[in-house]
This record gives sequence, structure tokens and C-alpha cells, in this order.
Amino acid sequence: MRFLILTLSLLNLAPVTALSKPPNIVLIMADDLGYGDIGCYGSKTNRTPHLDKLAARGIRFTDFHSNGPMCSPTRAATLTGLYQSRFGRSFESALNGAEREAGLPPAAFTIAEALREQGYATGMVGKWHLGYDAPYLPNQQGFDEFRGLLSGDGDFHTRIDRLGNEDWWENEVLQSEAEGYTTDLITQHSVDFIERHQKEPFFLYIPHLAIHFPWQGPEDPPHRTKGNNYLKDKWGIIADRSDVSTHVKAMVESLDLSVGEIVSALETRGLRENTLLIFTSDNGGYREYSGGFKNISDMGPYRGQKATLYEGGHRVPAIISWPGKITPSQNDDTVMTFDLFPTLQKLAGCETTETDGLDLSDLLFESTKLPDRTLFWRMKNDKAARHGPWKLVQRGKRPVELYHLTDDPGESKNLAAGNPEVVQKLTQALSDWEKDVDASARQ
Repeated sequence: MRFLILTLSLLNLAPVTALSKPPNIVLIMADDLGYGDIGCYGSKTNRTPHLDKLAARGIRFTDFHSNGPMCSPTRAATLTGLYQSRFGRSFESALNGAEREAGLPPAAFTIAEALREQGYATGMVGKWHLGYDAPYLPNQQGFDEFRGLLSGDGDFHTRIDRLGNEDWWENEVLQSEAEGYTTDLITQHSVDFIERHQKEPFFLYIPHLAIHFPWQGPEDPPHRTKGNNYLKDKWGIIADRSDVSTHVKAMVESLDLSVGEIVSALETRGLRENTLLIFTSDNGGYREYSGGFKNISDMGPYRGQKATLYEGGHRVPAIISWPGKITPSQNDDTVMTFDLFPTLQKLAGCETTETDGLDLSDLLFESTKLPDRTLFWRMKNDKAARHGPWKLVQRGKRPVELYHLTDDPGESKNLAAGNPEVVQKLTQALSDWEKDVDASARQ
């Protein structure tokens, strides 16, 4: 497989701070959490003391991007370190639950497989959304243990997906009797995994369902029942569609409590000093949704929302913390979710494999700047390319858009007409990238 980013092989030679033993790794991924939805990223509405504390004691990234503006794309890229487009166009948007014969290809090499080969216990608790039936399930992609849902969303109280199916699993066995609020269940099973594996290196992937719809806080009523189709009624019981924020606030704060409990579980067992903890989101949130739903999530100063290629669709909160190893700071480098794969491989002492991402270990430990590179997004007929402060956006057949993100983070001033050379370079880079990933998909 040929990759465009040629600097990767050089970066794999970079020295890494010597580690006395392999670190435990906990990767927490929120769902649809907007850039401005938590306190340390500017929220004045949602109280998130645990995430704020985590950010104060780690690196808070300001220019961190999900690989896609929807659920499945970012999950595929996170687990493989590759552009999701290398697996085909179906991975550029959410995998449809009605299409059961699709999923992350079994041949894909995941970070769970890499770490398991290195002697790690591997667990996943939460939302998969990369396949619904064998052979596309978590236990067949490197995870020793799986608890959670396979679909893109489920009622937070009944765990019924939008097609009316029960969707809560222990490995590959349906758990119809599970009770409680989904965020709390994810927390409980995550703490249990930590307890059972505290004497060995472990990798725990916690992809939360919150704050994806149905928009239900812990005190909101159940909505879905088994056997009913909710494709046209998937959002939950919302009394005032013009202001969904009260429901979302409860979900964000429940998510924050979950992070606090997981950190506490590590601390009380003496594991925190040897645990790399990552928190981020799979994409941006919704500001509004068809049907009159408004005031849902907060993207801060950024234009757009989930399912768009403007910054609000893919610039997300990201915190990486490791007490005693990583100096607390704010980092403004441009980082992508698929960068986590080569970084975790390096820190765990794995044999490195070729990926599209960059190893971030020197950035984390030495505050070394990342090298220049061009990054890409594609979803259906929309495409984007980013190099330095310049971002090119192509929305179908509409006129090309060019933004300078340093001067205009809100993408309000289209500078394409005055910068034809930049447009040409980014357009050509985007075309070359498409040819490359599409060739990979055909293979």
C-alpha cells in the first residue's frame, strides 16, 4: 500500500523518553461532543470539573481533529491509524444498521491487535459502530473483552436501537437484562475491567454513547421499546425542540462524572502514575437538527456542525494526561485522531507499522513541534484539505472555498479568488490523495 505522507518512516526513528515499563492506556471517546461543550473549552453552561482538572494536569489541544465529521469514520481511523477512506466510501459516513453485511474488514490491523500482541489485556466498553455481525465484531478485531452496543445509537435507559432491536452485548452475547443509564453502565464495566487487570498492562477503549441522540439525561424518561421503528422518532422525548440544551447539559455532566470515576479507579489502585489517559470526541456536535431541534451543542467559534467539513464538524476537544511524564500545557499543533495509533504503538514498545498518522511521542514528552503535512477529509461529495493555516473546502459542485484559519477560525471569508496558487496546490494534493486512498480501497 502506497501512502502519501512520506515523512512517517523518518518519524518512526525519533527517540522516545525511556519508559521503565509499558504504560496502561485508557482512551475515552465521547460521541458528538462539540468543541465548546466542556468547561475547559469555554462552556459557561455545562459543569465539567473532572474534565477541567484532567486538562489542567495534561495537554489540552486546541487544533485536534477527528478524522471524520461522523461516528464510524473516526472510529475506523482511530483503531487502524489509516484514513478511513482506504476501506471504501461506506466508511466516510455512519454505517447503516440495516446493512448487516458490512463492517471494518477483518484484515484491518487495529491498535487493540497491536497491543495484545505486546502482552496487553485489551478491553472495550461502549459504542462500536463498525459492524453488526460476525466477522465485524470487537472480539474479532483485537479486543479480549467487549461490553456495549454495536449500533450507532440506543435509548440510554432501554438500550433499544433506532430499528427497535435490543443492543447491549457482553462479547457476542446479547444482554437483555442489563439495567441502568448507559453512561453509568459504561463506567461500571470500565472500572471492573481496571480492577481485574490492574496487575498487568492493559488497553481500555471507552467509546461513550453520550452525547449522541436520543437526547436523554439520567432523569429523562425512557423512550424506545423493542420491536418499534424509531427512524422517524429517534431523538427522545423533547418537550421544547427549540432548546435541547437542558437534556444535553445533563448528558455532558454525566459524562464528566464518568471520567472522574475512571480516574479515581486508577488512582485508588495506584495505577494513575503509569497510565496514559486520552479524552476526545468522535466528531463535532449538532447545533440544530431537522425537525426544529435547536440549541443542542456548542462548537465555540467554529463554523458548521456534525456531518459538515467546516471546523465545527471535526475540530474537537482532546486531552492527553500522564502525571509525571507529560508536562501540563496547551498545545496548538494540528493533530488528527489517527495519530493516536502510531503514538500508542511506540509507547507500548510495539513493532511499528506503516500508518497515515504521526507518532506524537516527542510532542507529548519534549514539546517538539510536528512537521508540516497536508491533511484530508471526505464525506460523500464534500472534501477538504488542510496545510498549515490554509484550508480548502469543496462542497459538491459549488465554487471552491479557501480559508486562513489563523486569521479566520470561523471560516467566514472565502479567500479563494485572491490566492489561486494556494487553491491549485491544495486542489492537486486533494486529487492525489483521493487517487491513493481509492486505490487502497479497491485492493
